Amino acid sequence: MLQLFKFKGGVKPATNKTQSVSQPIAIAPLPSHVAVPLHQSIGGTPRPIVAVGDKVLKGQKIGEADGWISAAVHAPTSGTVIHVGQQTVPHPSGLAADCVVIEPDGKDEWIERKAVDYRSLAPETVRELLREAGVVGLGGAVFPTHGKLTPAKSVPMEQLVINGAECEPFITCDDLLMRERGEEVVRGAAIFRDLLQPQKVLIGIEDNKPEAVAAMQAAVKAVGEDFEVIAVPTRYPAGGAKQLIRVLTGKEVPNGKRSTDLGVQCFNVATAYTAWRALAHGEPVISRLVTVTGNVAKPRNYEALIGTPMDELLALGEPKADTNGIIMGGPMMGFLVPDVKVPVVKATNCLIAHSDALFPPKAPEMPCIRCGECARACPHELQPFEMYWFSRAKNFGKTQEYNIFDCIECGCCSFVCPSRIPLVQYFRFAKSEIWAREKEKKASEIAKTRFEFKQFRDEREKQEKAEKLAKAAAAQAAKKAAEAAAAQATGEAAEAVPPPAAAETSPADAVKKAAIQAAMARAKAQREAAASRNTESLTAEQQQDIQAIEARRMASGLAVPAEPKAE
Repeated sequence: MLQLFKFKGGVKPATNKTQSVSQPIAIAPLPSHVAVPLHQSIGGTPRPIVAVGDKVLKGQKIGEADGWISAAVHAPTSGTVIHVGQQTVPHPSGLAADCVVIEPDGKDEWIERKAVDYRSLAPETVRELLREAGVVGLGGAVFPTHGKLTPAKSVPMEQLVINGAECEPFITCDDLLMRERGEEVVRGAAIFRDLLQPQKVLIGIEDNKPEAVAAMQAAVKAVGEDFEVIAVPTRYPAGGAKQLIRVLTGKEVPNGKRSTDLGVQCFNVATAYTAWRALAHGEPVISRLVTVTGNVAKPRNYEALIGTPMDELLALGEPKADTNGIIMGGPMMGFLVPDVKVPVVKATNCLIAHSDALFPPKAPEMPCIRCGECARACPHELQPFEMYWFSRAKNFGKTQEYNIFDCIECGCCSFVCPSRIPLVQYFRFAKSEIWAREKEKKASEIAKTRFEFKQFRDEREKQEKAEKLAKAAAAQAAKKAAEAAAAQATGEAAEAVPPPAAAETSPADAVKKAAIQAAMARAKAQREAAASRNTESLTAEQQQDIQAIEARRMASGLAVPAEPKAE
């Protein structure tokens, strides 16, 4: 029996899960259009590779991954591309992002799908296939899965954790996935096991899902794996990766460290399922399970295409008349979408029809009384009241000193705050400001580097140009000097040697003779330059001796008679 551990903090809100688990998973019908955001994961934004008017097939790649930490996006159905550009996307900011909008043709025609035997491929190839299939974490973080499938070189992998806890209220898509498609989840977990080579594979499920626990135990047995399926105590946020790792292994992932540094890695059950579909069936991630619940008459789980307008999907649940918005995600970490027509994305695990009856307006925010309830509830043992004060004062440096980026925005602090302060909103504001300033600082540094390099390049080009001009001038001067010397030598040779008869001398011979005469002139100049020095004050006797020596040399033919010097 595996020993379980506890994490500090956490809360126990009403689960509200039974409403949407009474019926099996349904397939959502084709929507009027699909708007597929290009950026649906942490990392680089994929580049569009289709244009308006292009015909696409279901599963065809429409966005190329940008960098290693990125994932491709694909057409959810066959049809015609009618727009490529900015569209409102599901985000608390309400900002627009690049999307590819497709009008379905009703045929839902697939690309040619090819299954692969991943066991016969190199691990790098398998990771690349998952990247090209757009497999990302479907538990909410949407981190590209292939980026988590490289084990640490210095730390052996001890445990692989498959997260089926699903602790957020109202959400039941993972519960139904494990109940109905448990074997495919187990086979996907086996892919991760083969890539990471852990000693154990642990599947953690909250104990308020006994049907899912039983289904996964049966699936493990049917597939023939030795994975352990463990029911963990129900306490929000037990489904957080660090919390589930703590409960199952006793390991605490410290600030600034990754779980792989401790020999453990964690994946959501839906992520394992899509990885198996990608490799065993050649299907990229073009749909996901979404819980439709809240203020609706027929709550249920649907398999919906990525890009489906949320209002069309919510309509399947028959929202009640007083519905006044849509919450994407759960009530603890979710948010009201800026427009009910925004598309379903890979991070959309739940749509909650919002109403004032179901979610009464919060009472006005009151001053913080520093009671410390938020610190006691924080599963990461942070001090939310301190981070709140500094976030409100826009002292973002101090918020970082209090490790604001360790906050997972689970909402436990806001849930227990007696002053009804929306603490998570303050923390999101602080994080976004810090990111914006870091982005501006990075852009400024890049601009400065580019400006300095431009100045260096301009100076270098000026210097190179000056050197080229100097070399050209020197070469020109040398050329002119050589031409003048050659002309002078040719003139002197012409004076010293009588011209041959026209019939006997050819142009080539004339050139040769001119060159000879020029060489003789240069030799004469060299002899003159090497003439003896300090001979002006010789005695008459010494001069007679020198003349005698020169006479003997002349007689022997070893010297050319020197011109007489003026006395």
